[in-house]
Amino acid sequence: MITILLVDDHDLVRTGVRKILDDVRGFKVVGEASTGEDAIKFCRNETPDLVLMDMNMPGMGGLEATRKIIRMDLDIKVIVLSVVHDNPYPAKVMQMGAHGYLTKNALPDEMIKAIHQVYSGQKYISQEMAQQIALGQLSLSDDDPFQQLSEREMQILLMITRGIRVPDIASQLNLSAKTVNTYKYRMFEKLNVGGDVELTHLAIRHKLISSENI
Repeated sequence: MITILLVDDHDLVRTGVRKILDDVRGFKVVGEASTGEDAIKFCRNETPDLVLMDMNMPGMGGLEATRKIIRMDLDIKVIVLSVVHDNPYPAKVMQMGAHGYLTKNALPDEMIKAIHQVYSGQKYISQEMAQQIALGQLSLSDDDPFQQLSEREMQILLMITRGIRVPDIASQLNLSAKTVNTYKYRMFEKLNVGGDVELTHLAIRHKLISSENI
């Protein structure tokens, strides 16, 4: 029996995914969470086999929650669910430790396949996204400005684009505000942007985030 935690801040999404999984023999949804913080608390107490993790949520968000869960228990597998399907975002998420990556328009059969594959110890990413990642790794170009960011810079970028303030980012990442600002302005310099709004527009333009989630 594969035990699964559903994490998404939309009740309707969790309900739909639960309905799909409840009909699959060998799957058991053991919990739901609407924030990254709640997902971490659940995993500390219950230790599900696998977490289906939304990326864009209030507070900590799915990316940092994924990192913390994986570091807490290497046996817990995490499959990311996102509306973003274009590189470089999927590549960055996988590099940060996720075991699988699915877009929210994936068919139920693909979700079931991904869960089985990740539970068995393999990584899962769709063939289309895998091709994008492979092509993106062949050369760094001006078309993919985010490829030059470090893992920590990418974390902070995603939090900034969700409107999270520097003191709150510092608290959630266990860093000082001064350190967060150092990362922030180093990132601004790399991307040649002048502030948070310009950074957010750049991220939307390159499909790193969706305008619907800000």
